[in-house]
Amino acid sequence: MRAAPTILHLDMDAFYASVEQASKPSLRGKAVIVGGLGPRGVVATASYEARRFGVHSAMPMGQARRLCPNGAYLIPRFNLYRQVSDVVMAILRELSPLVEPLSLDEAFVDLEAGGVAFDSRSARETGERLRADIRAATGLSGSVGLAGSKMLAKVASEEAKPAGLLLIEPGTERELLAPMSVRTLPGVGPATGEHLRRAGITTVGELAEAGEDELVRMVGRSAGAGLYRMALGLDDRPVVAERDAKSVSVEDTFDVDLHDRVRIRGEVQRLADRCVQRLRGSGHSGRTIVLKVRRYDFSTLTRSETLRGPTDDPAVVREAAARLLEGVDTTGGVRLLGVGVSGLADYTQEDLFAQSLAAEPDGADGTDGTGMADGADTAGGAAGEAVAAGATETAAEGARGAAEPPGEPEPAPERRWTAGGDVRHAVYGPGWVQGSGVGRVTVRFEQPGSEPGRVRTFRVDDPELEPSDPLPLVGERP
Repeated sequence: MRAAPTILHLDMDAFYASVEQASKPSLRGKAVIVGGLGPRGVVATASYEARRFGVHSAMPMGQARRLCPNGAYLIPRFNLYRQVSDVVMAILRELSPLVEPLSLDEAFVDLEAGGVAFDSRSARETGERLRADIRAATGLSGSVGLAGSKMLAKVASEEAKPAGLLLIEPGTERELLAPMSVRTLPGVGPATGEHLRRAGITTVGELAEAGEDELVRMVGRSAGAGLYRMALGLDDRPVVAERDAKSVSVEDTFDVDLHDRVRIRGEVQRLADRCVQRLRGSGHSGRTIVLKVRRYDFSTLTRSETLRGPTDDPAVVREAAARLLEGVDTTGGVRLLGVGVSGLADYTQEDLFAQSLAAEPDGADGTDGTGMADGADTAGGAAGEAVAAGATETAAEGARGAAEPPGEPEPAPERRWTAGGDVRHAVYGPGWVQGSGVGRVTVRFEQPGSEPGRVRTFRVDDPELEPSDPLPLVGERP
């Protein structure tokens, strides 16, 4: 524990929703809910205006719509959120070499290590300057907590929300914590909170009074000892500049259960490619491929395969994920699929064929012993295997097509426009999708820093309307 409040915790306020409000002037001051828009979607972030209706993170989207029927419901735009996060993290690193990111919108900073604060006065001045710098660079607000430990700094930032700063003077920790709910402490979730409530413990002060022995008896040795230390405000964890990722994964929940085995294989291949993109973006490779399948009855299965060396090759990950899927029964339907890579390393195993064959003896998978189907060339073999599951249907359709005279060309698939997505019109410029249906798409034409824009409706196949990259929140825009 430090004698000065030189550990800072920054938590951006309703980050995803605030980025959307800054990006879309017509949504400022209105209820904005970001998350999955399908019937099985969940809320990722709700603006403070939406929270007044009871909407909160991790709530089913259907429940959110019932509580706040007039809110703006938008898909997440993670590329934009990462861009804004990069700006914020760069500002933090100007303060100190010891910055510990917890997520896109949250981080600890050791101000003493950066030489910018050694006492309460300098720490407060640094915190206020940080909030102003973030506002100038992004247009967004963040809440700052300052204390002598990471736990207390995080508690302080939560108490400071929204758009505030709270400094906990060393020596006042127990007095401040005592009246707070036990749920204030990190790691105390609904189940532990309910268990403690049944024992008559609802505040942090009551937790401290119960004593370590009683808490160990109630929740176990490790958890009980940790709870007691937190109740006393004790936390000596350092700020760690680099947090090593243990795994990289992606997953999708489907609006309707998938039963078609070919469709399921295709989704797994797509998830494998997305996972590799994220893996490469983090600068890692990995040895263990993990497949996650949640079935129609909510039972969840995970299967994994460890390669001979780390890889970031999409073909290798696709092949491993496909092999893992073969061992999973999906007869009743699948509601969620996920692909992950663990056992991360900072280098890539060059012997890709060795990796592909790590779990298969020569010829055991019906190939020629090289890991590729007979007749496949080196560059295209992996892709060929990726679609091999649908080869029978494709060949049959090709045979029919050869025997039948060519008919009218099939119409192009209808373009899909998702609420919140960025677009650009050849005449009206940048905008975003408010909604679409019955062959029409409604677009509001505005951009960060502008006045609320006009709404126009177009055919979904309007050739002058195209998807677009998001515009920066602050700075020059085309």
